[in-house]
Amino acid sequence: MKKSVENLATSKITGGRRYPLRTRRKYEMDRYSVEAIPGPHVTVTRKVRGDNRKTSLKTTDFVNLSISGGKIKKVKIIKVLKNPASSDYERRGVISKGAVLETEDGQCKVVSRPGQDGTVNAVLLK
Repeated sequence: MKKSVENLATSKITGGRRYPLRTRRKYEMDRYSVEAIPGPHVTVTRKVRGDNRKTSLKTTDFVNLSISGGKIKKVKIIKVLKNPASSDYERRGVISKGAVLETEDGQCKVVSRPGQDGTVNAVLLK
């Protein structure tokens, strides 16, 4: 079985040093995800690949609710009821795509990606 070359901390069987085939690239850079939670509206803007900017939502009080008939209404969030992405997200009240929110107009399901888009868009559940 071939050994992984990822672990460069160990030495070779011969006792020699391990050298990477290449260094890490800028586009491979990872960062902590921005998890939106209910609270006063705060956004974070960060630089991404291609000299572009990405706005992430850190906290928000309101959701853009799509009501039947193509109308959009800005509604206050009461709490996060369910989050199928993770039970930890559900416990902490993180808003992500697919999360079910309790609002003043009833329950709604998030259809946008708050950590990527910077907005919370949702559709009303019946």
